[in-house]
Amino acid sequence: MITVYGIPNCDTVKRARAWLAGQGLDAAFHDFKKQGVPAELLPAWLKAFGRDRLVNRAGTTWRKLDEATKAAVVDDASATALMLAEPSVIKRPVVYWPDGRWTLGFSADEFEKGALSAPNKG
Repeated sequence: MITVYGIPNCDTVKRARAWLAGQGLDAAFHDFKKQGVPAELLPAWLKAFGRDRLVNRAGTTWRKLDEATKAAVVDDASATALMLAEPSVIKRPVVYWPDGRWTLGFSADEFEKGALSAPNKG
């Protein structure tokens, strides 16, 4: 099963979900706002992407943080604490593909590769 993690009103999440639907692919959606950030998955995300890619330093949420909070993100533990406290700081979407791969953000090329592993055409 494809699982998309993110926030429903995020434009990139909307594009990713629309692309999947357009390909006839079923995808579960995990809403950070309603369901929270899955803390048990953060180590896998950090391993796959690294904190510098996973923490969206270009986004509105990051820009609104005070300088002390930003400066405190120095390792995976501090990045994890921030992502749990401020889910909107996570770059989106994070997608889990049936072949066990994770992707970050939306790229039609990356989604094509993931779709090849998805037997769940709906």
